[in-house]
Amino acid sequence: MSNLPQGMEIHAEVSSEFASILTTEALAFVAKLHHSFEARRQELLQVRIEKTKRLDAGEMPSFPPETKAIREGDWKISPVPPALHCRRVEITGPVDAKMVINAYNSGADSYMTDFEDSNSPSWSNQIQGQINLKSAIRRELRFEQNGKSYALNEKIAVLQVRPRGWHLDEKHVLIDGKRISGGIFDFALFFFHNAKEQLARGAGPYFYLPKLESYQEARLWNDIFIMAQAELGIPRGSIKATVLIETVLAAFEMDEMLYELREHSAGLNAGRWDYIFSCIKKFKVDKNFCLADRAKVTMTAPFMRAYALLLLKICHHRGAPAIGGMSALIPIKNDPEKNAIAMAGIISDKRRDAEDGYDGGWVAHPGLVEPAMIEFKKVLGDKLHQFEKQKPEVQVVAADLLNFEPESPITEFGLRMNINVGIHYLGAWLAGNGCVPIHNLMEDAATAEISRSQVWQWIRSPKGVLEDGRKVTAPMVKIMVQEELQKVKDSGATGHWDRAAEIFEQMATSEHFEEFLTLPLYEEI
Repeated sequence: MSNLPQGMEIHAEVSSEFASILTTEALAFVAKLHHSFEARRQELLQVRIEKTKRLDAGEMPSFPPETKAIREGDWKISPVPPALHCRRVEITGPVDAKMVINAYNSGADSYMTDFEDSNSPSWSNQIQGQINLKSAIRRELRFEQNGKSYALNEKIAVLQVRPRGWHLDEKHVLIDGKRISGGIFDFALFFFHNAKEQLARGAGPYFYLPKLESYQEARLWNDIFIMAQAELGIPRGSIKATVLIETVLAAFEMDEMLYELREHSAGLNAGRWDYIFSCIKKFKVDKNFCLADRAKVTMTAPFMRAYALLLLKICHHRGAPAIGGMSALIPIKNDPEKNAIAMAGIISDKRRDAEDGYDGGWVAHPGLVEPAMIEFKKVLGDKLHQFEKQKPEVQVVAADLLNFEPESPITEFGLRMNINVGIHYLGAWLAGNGCVPIHNLMEDAATAEISRSQVWQWIRSPKGVLEDGRKVTAPMVKIMVQEELQKVKDSGATGHWDRAAEIFEQMATSEHFEEFLTLPLYEEI
């Protein structure tokens, strides 16, 4: 490309269609944010490394003493705009055209479109996703498949966008020879092309912020928002962002994150699957830590219950929406009995959130919008939220957030399921699909992370013992990897299975624990 900002290189094909997103002006905006904030991003990533070293050495997380005044202070976030008043059901999914249209049309109040965990971040997926969203916001998106035409309905969900987390780079775009932040890249392109259009249409630029581990990381996003709005002449506070509380360290700083983003905040979300992964990752070498089969670690587990109720209490105390997380269950076609069980699980999950006081919750499939909506309407009626549920009875201390149970059972079935899901998901991801139905569950990067991190930890933990008495070992896992690889191949699904099995085995049995599985995977696409 010609007319790139000084120091910028793009090492990928830029078609005429992609050039409509990668304009000189938009890339200059990307470069401005990069130059202003990349050094801070790198500093904060280094802080993560130092914290991990301290946790590995036995230090336990706590509520930051230096922010006690914020936790005890009497303040609230700025009011959210009318477009975000009603969020009883939010649907999520990647940025391909069919998904965008179906999610917009699903009947959900809100649609979180995802450049992160449910999206394989190939260059094509990232830029085509930007094109799809730009077109959808202007009501121009169309899609044809197998003789069927897809278009937007008159009434559609309110859009929220999840850019990539701070740990992810955009390897195809370099500035001064270094990769830029994937999150800044995703945010900047979307905001540049769509913020004014969204405001003109009665909504606004609304975002979800993933993988934050500290209030300083939330402050970085807030400072980016302030500069972005000033650069484009958009009123300060127009951006609204919901923080996903999906790391165990973030659970100790929820008040602080709302405070840092208070003029741009749209509340918090209980991102359960990444939260479980974070707990495994942060306490992976603690000999006292060990979780049971993934299927046994539910929202009723002590540490998950404490985190969910504390999030709810903090949000409502600060006048902020509290949004429940995702059940991985999906409708099961052609098996009424299994479908009934899955739907009962969804209904139970959303009923618990609504009765606890949550203002809404997530689903991953259009077929789940209606049953989830029914459960929230039963509790909320015509109310837009449940801020009046202040939860004074909830008194969560650090020990509650660190009460990691259940520890058993660990079963051969659970071990094999982790391996099978890991291979299946990694193979699909390498083939370009980041949101994959596997064994009647919707899997994304977060659930795949649980699968591989549990296996890694079970091998090393003295508590990593199957219920029949066998210790989980690397040789055992290597045998099972080959057996489960064959099962995946026999299923008839399409993906890069052999390479996926190699990667899973290496990541599960290596002495080194990879921080995120998407980091080495990204180098292969």
